[in-house]
Amino acid sequence: MIILIFLVAFTHELSAQNQKSDSAVSRTWIGFEYGANGTHEDLADRYGFLNHVGLMTGFKTKKNYFFGLNSYFLFGNNVKLTGVFDHLTDEYGNITDINGDIAALVVFPRGFSSNLTIGKILPIFNVNNNSGVFIHGGVGFLLHKMKIETNEQVVPQLELDYKKGYDRLTTGINFHQFLGYNFMASTGGYHFYGGFYAQQGLTKNRRDLFYDRPDEEVSKDTRLDIQMGLKLGWVVPIYKRQPKEFYFD
Repeated sequence: MIILIFLVAFTHELSAQNQKSDSAVSRTWIGFEYGANGTHEDLADRYGFLNHVGLMTGFKTKKNYFFGLNSYFLFGNNVKLTGVFDHLTDEYGNITDINGDIAALVVFPRGFSSNLTIGKILPIFNVNNNSGVFIHGGVGFLLHKMKIETNEQVVPQLELDYKKGYDRLTTGINFHQFLGYNFMASTGGYHFYGGFYAQQGLTKNRRDLFYDRPDEEVSKDTRLDIQMGLKLGWVVPIYKRQPKEFYFD
């Protein structure tokens, strides 16, 4: 709510300086996005807070409809799963590399998503006809897994394809919704958006065996992976080349 109030106040300040026409215009859209998201349902059993960094490309029509594609990487540093590597530790609780040295093992959540998007900008606050409440939603693909690193040490049990027995690779269909505010200055110099974001992934485990649970069958049931949070975007202005006029005597 604080973010929306700030955006509205900022757009009023900019619109007061704008003397050009505020008619709705079509525009090619290339936006850089950042999202901050909490995890819920099945996803929360594996990971904590996740970041999104990516692009949203598309086209806004003169009637303020938006059609696009957004793609982003997700990353964080909070893996909630415990005991995954316990069977690799020695009596002192350490994992050793090929030289017998203690290995510095680190694990991070990583992922990717790409979604088709359709939305609408609803002009309000009397700023201009290109700015207002921005709603969109869509469907796409979601992938997430654990990235396992040994800091250039060689741990035979965690090299190459052996990592696949631990990484919890999960993929599936993804749905998303966004409700926020879009500001596009009539001069074209400022264009950004921000608001509340949610996504629901209907995913499945893609590995057939977890090496830390060799006696258990890997569940292939559909998971519900939910993320909710805030998303901000900055759109790069793209202008059409103006035709040159030539005069002949």
